[in-house]
Amino acid sequence: MKYLDPKADLTFKRVFGEHPDLVMSLLNALLPLTAGQEITDIEYLPSEMVPENPLRKNSIVDVRCKDKTGRQFIVEMQMIWSPEFKQRVLFNASKAYVRQINAGEQYELLQPVYSLNLVNEVFEPELKGYYHHYQMVHVENSDKVIDGLQLIFVELPKFTPHTYSEKKMQVLWLRYLTEINEQTREVPEELMANPEVKKAVNALEVSAFTDAQLAGYEKFWDIISVEKTLYNSAERRGMAQGMAQGMAQGKAEERHLIAINLKKQGVSFEIISQCTGLPVKEIELL
Repeated sequence: MKYLDPKADLTFKRVFGEHPDLVMSLLNALLPLTAGQEITDIEYLPSEMVPENPLRKNSIVDVRCKDKTGRQFIVEMQMIWSPEFKQRVLFNASKAYVRQINAGEQYELLQPVYSLNLVNEVFEPELKGYYHHYQMVHVENSDKVIDGLQLIFVELPKFTPHTYSEKKMQVLWLRYLTEINEQTREVPEELMANPEVKKAVNALEVSAFTDAQLAGYEKFWDIISVEKTLYNSAERRGMAQGMAQGMAQGKAEERHLIAINLKKQGVSFEIISQCTGLPVKEIELL
């Protein structure tokens, strides 16, 4: 049996954006919920529109939902880490929190917003753990918390299942996200033994997708590769400010140089155009 990688746009949304029971299981396993706070039902919400930014428009995949109490949950699969990502997560979570009530309504109606961010890169190399939980706490008395926003970041490359045995479902879901890909031919028995994870694995079978969907899947990974090249190239040239504003505002000669390097790597003109903002005809002449 052949499988696709669950971290891609097509597969992540197929698994967690179409199966309420699966995203609910993922959230219960990875969110810092105490006994009695478990999620028991889910209603999907429209996904947030990601701003048109040639350097960041394809690397973010999100699923949004809420439960019957009104708590909102934002699940994002972030393929490429950037310094501004934490601020964007805080902004989106805050926006979801504020939009819960209209002017004049009581603040007591506000419910917590949880933002779960699965990151496919290491962004805290000096920290040993892979799980990072942020909330508003009293500086001197950390047991005093202001409820509202809960931000969770998971560094997927740091996760190793043999060192974490106390949270079974968390381990199973993280193994699912990190171990299943195009090279997988036989899924570990531990994953298939769990009904929810088994269902998620079966949803990744290549045979379940059309030729057009598979072509889009391949294009997704091509674009991610290009975005990494763009990011690394811009970073080496000290363009942090330009990256934050978008490559479309960068210097024309810089985009030309990046386009030339991508052409040498055999990347299609269409994808180079999407990622640099240069017209295909201009790329052909470079």
